[in-house]
Amino acid sequence: MSDKASLAAVTSSLSIRPLTLRPQTYTLEQVAQHASADSAWVVVEGGVYDVTSFLDDHPGGKKILLKHTGKDATEQFHKMHPRKVLEKVAVQFLIGKVGDATGSGDNTVGAIENKVKKDTPEVVEQEQEQDDADSTYFGDLVPFGDPFWYQDWKSPYYNDSHRKLRAAMRRFTDEHLTPFAAEWDQAREIPPEAYKKIADYGILAAIAAGATGWPTEYAQGIPVPGGVDAADWDGFHNLIVIDEMCRCASGGILYGVLGGFGISIGPLRHFGSDELKQRILPSLLKGEKRSCLAITEPEGGSDVANIVTTAKKSDDGQYYLVEGAKKWITNGVWCDYFVTAVRTGGKGMGGISLMVVERGEGLTTRKMDCQGVLASGTTYVTYDDVRVPVGNVLGKENKGFQIIMSSFNAERAGIAIQATRFARVCLEESIKHACRRETFGKPLIEHPVIRAKLASMAQRVEVTHAWLETVVYQSTQYDQDTLTLRGGGTMALLKAQATETFEYCVREAMQIFGGAAYTRSGVGEKIERLYRDAKAYTIPGGSFEIMQDLGIRQSVKVAQIMGAKL
Repeated sequence: MSDKASLAAVTSSLSIRPLTLRPQTYTLEQVAQHASADSAWVVVEGGVYDVTSFLDDHPGGKKILLKHTGKDATEQFHKMHPRKVLEKVAVQFLIGKVGDATGSGDNTVGAIENKVKKDTPEVVEQEQEQDDADSTYFGDLVPFGDPFWYQDWKSPYYNDSHRKLRAAMRRFTDEHLTPFAAEWDQAREIPPEAYKKIADYGILAAIAAGATGWPTEYAQGIPVPGGVDAADWDGFHNLIVIDEMCRCASGGILYGVLGGFGISIGPLRHFGSDELKQRILPSLLKGEKRSCLAITEPEGGSDVANIVTTAKKSDDGQYYLVEGAKKWITNGVWCDYFVTAVRTGGKGMGGISLMVVERGEGLTTRKMDCQGVLASGTTYVTYDDVRVPVGNVLGKENKGFQIIMSSFNAERAGIAIQATRFARVCLEESIKHACRRETFGKPLIEHPVIRAKLASMAQRVEVTHAWLETVVYQSTQYDQDTLTLRGGGTMALLKAQATETFEYCVREAMQIFGGAAYTRSGVGEKIERLYRDAKAYTIPGGSFEIMQDLGIRQSVKVAQIMGAKL
């Protein structure tokens, strides 16, 4: 058996449905009679599993599973799988337990049944309260598997509201995102009902809040995740929401939820007219409508000052006609609103405006076939004389470049958060695998070359996360204009650092997992997926090379303005 989340038949509704079991106890002699393709039973941790229907779906092939049927395969199972596979995937094949004639024996059946019952909605709230009360240790306690403050290291940044949010987001991710990551990746889409569930939990409103405060006026009826007081919301709450979601190990899910929406909602919220915000924002935060940011063009990406898509004002001055194309637009294929950069004036940055183009006549979208982040809906958008009311301009005409630059800081912060946690996921999965997998007669963790890889990964992850927290802290102390001016260079370098760390860690994780991470299922599934996703972090939002150059160039310029003695 394998943790193959892409198999809908294996994972569908597993976390909340009632468990139906035959209250049966079997002897090992009875189990031994079921060792064929027609009736395949296996014993793991005292539980008896009928895997006959799973033989053809087993990622490792039918033969390897048949090799262990009819007997106790606990040792072999744990060499290749984490124990959670028993609770999340194998549970539906559980038919009983091993015991003697008196019925005594291992209580695996009862333990797993209790686990499933505990995952029902009635118990979730009670467990969350218990999680909140335990603020000392949180998570699996894998070394470097979570930020330091999760494991009783003191931090000046976090309080009880952050701990409540952390517990709520971890439960949501574990139940509603991680089990479906492979399935949605293969389908190249997050199902609409799943997107709505994410919105109903308050996650879209949380992303809109960012570091600037909860959008109370436009989020009526939407809960704050974890029961956090909306008035307490700060940049660290935003960090936690994104960071915990990334534990699903899918850039496609993160881009699918936060990509287009996350980078378009800021300009809408902070630069749209009151009429535009009242008309658009509530439906976006509730997940009823979707938006994206359309900047990049076929002619160029990072050179924003030279975009060629045009918007010409009508003779009566009531609307614009937009003509051109955008490429690599995240979520665009599903969107209703396109926050689009257009040229309304002369050459250069002084002739650019930002406006909301609504889906309608003249606007067409086509999904692109990309290497990674498959569930994100990367899109080619064509504008053919699309009419846009003048009231849809964000800010002022020909002043869009400044808005775009300010939104880039938030975009790069989001990318840095995601890349850092994805790197940490690679490290955590590698440590777990190294402790479980044996080669040459001993666990991988006992080989010095493997420990050296893990050490290098840990160094990079922890350094990057510390820098990330320092930058997020500034958002609690300064206004957005100050952060845009002073923090642009730093944010560019942080984005470069985080994505380079991600790329390094996923490469090293691939080497540690070996062939197990070369297949799209099984124990190395997360690493394989993240390996394909990595380039969607080093290139979008400003490529690695451009971020390095911009980081130093802008930092020196700001330093000169502030009177640095260079």
